[in-house]
Amino acid sequence: MSYIDEVMERVVAKNPGEAEFHQAVKEVLDSLRLVVEANEEEYRKNGLLERLVEPERVISFRVPWVDDQGRVQVNRGFRVQFNSAIGPYKGGLRFHPSVNQGIIKFLGFEQCFKNSLTGLPIGGGKGGADFDPKGKSDREVMAFCQSFMTELNKYIGADTDVPAGDIGVGAREIGFLFGQYKRIRGVYEGVLTGKGLTYGGSLARTEATGYGLIYLLDEMLKQNGKELAGKTVVVSGSGNVAIYATQKATQLGAKVVALSDSNGWIYDANGINLDVVREIKEVRRGRIKEYADAVPSSEYHEGKGIWSVKCDIALPCATQNELNLDDVKTLVANGCFAVAEGANMPTTREATEYLLENKIMFAPGKAANAGGVATSALEMTQNSMRLSWTFEEVDKKLQEIMVGIFSKMADAAKRYGVEGNYVAGANIAGFEKVVMAMNAQGIV
Repeated sequence: MSYIDEVMERVVAKNPGEAEFHQAVKEVLDSLRLVVEANEEEYRKNGLLERLVEPERVISFRVPWVDDQGRVQVNRGFRVQFNSAIGPYKGGLRFHPSVNQGIIKFLGFEQCFKNSLTGLPIGGGKGGADFDPKGKSDREVMAFCQSFMTELNKYIGADTDVPAGDIGVGAREIGFLFGQYKRIRGVYEGVLTGKGLTYGGSLARTEATGYGLIYLLDEMLKQNGKELAGKTVVVSGSGNVAIYATQKATQLGAKVVALSDSNGWIYDANGINLDVVREIKEVRRGRIKEYADAVPSSEYHEGKGIWSVKCDIALPCATQNELNLDDVKTLVANGCFAVAEGANMPTTREATEYLLENKIMFAPGKAANAGGVATSALEMTQNSMRLSWTFEEVDKKLQEIMVGIFSKMADAAKRYGVEGNYVAGANIAGFEKVVMAMNAQGIV
């Protein structure tokens, strides 16, 4: 049995029931076979892969809080500090009922390679809780965030672990978390990113993941003899990533015709009116079906099915494993020639393989959605320097980073004889930097 297969077997045995974590590890290790087999004896002797797939630290804790009816509620919080070989742990916090240890480990593992690809000195981590902020009052969200940070503050710091937002954690939640950290620790430092502009946040951070997705997509198309202008795009989700991906794609001449949320999806043949979406989602915190009321020429469809819309480019920006084999078969049959992941692992393993087999340009999430964490690292830099850069300065650095990420993954794929396979390229490029740092630091 090969070294990779041995390690994969151990991962499954030691982490029972953590399907998303197993999936993420298998996808990465399979694409690293070419690299590992060339150095198998050395990697095996140093237990390199065993150390790579085992988090440095997993923290799980109780989060009690009081709701508006005066009842005590209890949730479970997590922080997985996966790998600090290239810098302090960096990765978002997710507040969603689906959160469990396996999902946080999968996200933390992916984050190691994503952060490595940015070229910035940040390690991999992730955290969250099975708390649902939907339908909660501001006071309830504050109560939860303060309780969550009362425990989490023991394990984080500006040079140790710097969390950010993710699903369910936006500007409101980051503000409450930062306030509680400052109150308990008595220090004012860049311990969280995604902060408000009045207290250390960075311009362009809100837009960063969506903008970065389009910058990398645009570069991928250019390097393959195509362009974004004039293309029809379908975007799943209607949160932060989807909204700003839609905005930037539209600015670059594409037409986005569909968005979704967990209840259903909208189709607007004239192109999505982003002002309407932002009013619904960012101001009212409403549901995407309200778009059809505001734009009578559009259609609302309950449930799944957004990938049945004919398009040139598909951007899954909602959640993990949302794009399955049947979906991608439909996309390919309808003429889709490029897919770029705005969410974390939104495409199933079978669907990814089908896209690669059919020569569809495919940008994996650890590369395509790295713009958010890249700009978070730029926020950390500004905090350390006590500076605030202009929107244009941050946006320019973001674009340079995303173009650089595409170059790294394209080059790595070419070097190992799998040119055009950006999944393998992203994994190899991210892996090489982390492994060099781990080897340099000894057995830790």
